[in-house]
Amino acid sequence: MAKELHFVLLLDCYGDLLTDHQRNIMELYYCEDLSLAEIGQPLGITRQAVRALIKRAEAQLTEYEEKLGFAERLGEMRECLDNISTIAESLNDKGKGAEIITQVTRGLALL
Repeated sequence: MAKELHFVLLLDCYGDLLTDHQRNIMELYYCEDLSLAEIGQPLGITRQAVRALIKRAEAQLTEYEEKLGFAERLGEMRECLDNISTIAESLNDKGKGAEIITQVTRGLALL
């Protein structure tokens, strides 16, 4: 998984555990794809300060994932959901079984 995508996933899982300032900067950097200068200028902080904040937040997110493992489990659930969807599609013409699997798939998608 690309580093950027990895941290976007961690930010989705654990972003609320960061300070508002950290989370906002991480979202600007990873989700909005702004440069360090573009983030720092309106906030009145240097590029180096932005980079240091991002590195600290990345370390925190990584530590949360190592301890809790939610992002990994979420990925495993999505993989299972994809497998169920594939099976449901293959059973599409075989009647009620496909309907039940489709309903289960929809229910899992809400997770």
